[in-house]
Amino acid sequence: MTTSTSTNSKAHTALDEMSNTGEFKRVAAGFRNTIEKGGRFEPEAGRYHLYVSLACPWANGTLAALRYKGLSDAIGHSIVHPTWARTRPDDQDDMHCGWHFRNPGDDPVPNSLGHGSNECDDANVPDSANGAKTIRDLYEMANDTTGKYSTPVLWCTKEKTIVNNESPDILKMFDGAFDDVAKHPERKLFPTDATKAAAAEALNDYIYPTVNNGVYRCGFAKKQAAYEQAHKQLFESLDRLEEHFKNNREKHGIDFLTGSEMTWIDLRLYMTLVRFDPVYVVYFKTSHKRIADFPNLLRFVRKCYSIPEIKASTNIRHIKMHYFTSHPTLNTYGIIPEHNGPSLEEG
Repeated sequence: MTTSTSTNSKAHTALDEMSNTGEFKRVAAGFRNTIEKGGRFEPEAGRYHLYVSLACPWANGTLAALRYKGLSDAIGHSIVHPTWARTRPDDQDDMHCGWHFRNPGDDPVPNSLGHGSNECDDANVPDSANGAKTIRDLYEMANDTTGKYSTPVLWCTKEKTIVNNESPDILKMFDGAFDDVAKHPERKLFPTDATKAAAAEALNDYIYPTVNNGVYRCGFAKKQAAYEQAHKQLFESLDRLEEHFKNNREKHGIDFLTGSEMTWIDLRLYMTLVRFDPVYVVYFKTSHKRIADFPNLLRFVRKCYSIPEIKASTNIRHIKMHYFTSHPTLNTYGIIPEHNGPSLEEG
């Protein structure tokens, strides 16, 4: 049966990306340009700026990759406040809520219904490249036609436009295009070995739809059948991954998905799993088991977290604040649960 997706170019969020059978259907990114030598966007230090939310797993992964590769001096970044707010508060007909910038120490931010008081802490980094107030401002500056103002955003300060807003593309660019200015060009997120590269793609074939995107398919489902299907597929894949990590450790003595070093597929899986117990178990109803109940998955999360750049990019406070305060239809009063999930420290 063919299903349609109810979204268009008007301002909207992921909550609006639904099929007529109640399934969450993520809409494709609208900016897919590449940074490469000899191309329109040359890999120059100081030319690009990355906009992220520490709560968004996709965006958070790009910031972690930027730091892991040693690109912080070559590419600037800004971090939005975790609680969505009205992006056009002066327009009574425009009720869109989304990512916005705040300064550390600004007045706390309530949810869009006025509930809660969510602090502007030191992890908020205003837009130093454009002085934008919202992520929507950037998209409109870039003549966006999609109406979905998501993070990450990789911005070109020379052409004043969005280069790319698709996280795997940005990971690839950070991994290779900037090696001349990276402090750690030897760290490769995308394996050069053909066998490992193929293994990562094969893993992604089920990890992305059933785990990375699977948690959203559970949480944003509007029909029981859609939720149950997504939930079943999610835990089948978590069981499969638990066995994969167990075999990797017992047979090969390795803790990552395809080898002894972290790659892009590990980074993306980590960004989902680290959010699982503190958020998804409750908020997205992925409640069959916790990551704490999977010893090998938990060991993997802790192994990733032990990498300094990954630890520095993991902010459980922002993660919880965003999910529990940004979608009033799922949590009207913006109450944030106390539990932070299992300890992320090894040992």
